[in-house]
Amino acid sequence: MNDLLNKNTHKNTWLVPVACLLAGGVLTGISTNLAKYAVNIGLTPLAFLFWSITGAAIILLIVALIKQEIPPISARSIEYYFVAAFVSVAAANLLLFSAIPHVGAGFVALIISLPPLLTYLGALLLRMERFYLIRALGVVAALLGAGVLAIHKLSAPESSVFWILIALCGPVLLAIGNIYRTLRWPDNASSSALAPGMLVAASLLLGLFSAFSDFSVAISLDAWLLLGLIVVQAWVFAGQFFLLFLLQKTGGPVLLSLLGAVGAVVGVPIAIFLQGERPPEGLFLGASLIAIGVGLVTWGGVKMAIIITKEE
Repeated sequence: MNDLLNKNTHKNTWLVPVACLLAGGVLTGISTNLAKYAVNIGLTPLAFLFWSITGAAIILLIVALIKQEIPPISARSIEYYFVAAFVSVAAANLLLFSAIPHVGAGFVALIISLPPLLTYLGALLLRMERFYLIRALGVVAALLGAGVLAIHKLSAPESSVFWILIALCGPVLLAIGNIYRTLRWPDNASSSALAPGMLVAASLLLGLFSAFSDFSVAISLDAWLLLGLIVVQAWVFAGQFFLLFLLQKTGGPVLLSLLGAVGAVVGVPIAIFLQGERPPEGLFLGASLIAIGVGLVTWGGVKMAIIITKEE
């Protein structure tokens, strides 16, 4: 009876990270498409990212104040905020948002499904994860799906190799961020406290980049459509990064890295049907492999949790 109760308990504990994975992935897919639409109506990638991140930081700070979970201020936490902000938010998103006008929102939504393999390999090397065949197969399946789509994109006659390579740097930074945030998570800090701290740091980094470069973050206050889009993206970012930290805490770095895979399944149809992009070559095979990968990694996580419980 106790074994049955433990088994059911661990199944239920995986409902939270899986729900976070699905909801966060949906927001990720929406975010990439909002970035393309922002460029189409006259916002630069840096301005859109800066003001959206700033708005999301304010939203999550208010939530943290209401929950009485103020971002901790210490040497360790400040290092965490700025390193995580640079790798996971400022640099990765700036590269991806800048590439969207050149390679399309659909392609960017697809390549952010690439971090799982890099994250999984890093987690194995650092002994943060046990090797488990089902999860490994899931990660490989998701990677193969994204690889099919990336190869087709590179072989297209109108493709820009430079911008494709720039876009591919984004998933590398996201994978590094997944590992870093897990290893350096400040002691006794909640996800509600860390998420706004990281976004405040990201806003400061993007502002400094603008101040010391020729790229401006200025926007017209009379353009209601631009302002409205920034507000929507701020709420999307707030939900996305809150779920990211919650998923990191409850599901670990590998499950976290599959946010991009779910985002691809959501973002590509939006790009095709609402933004008029052409369907990527190999879409059916690629999306099917990504979906299989998400399922295997999720199922493998449940099975592994049960195995660990029995060993204990």
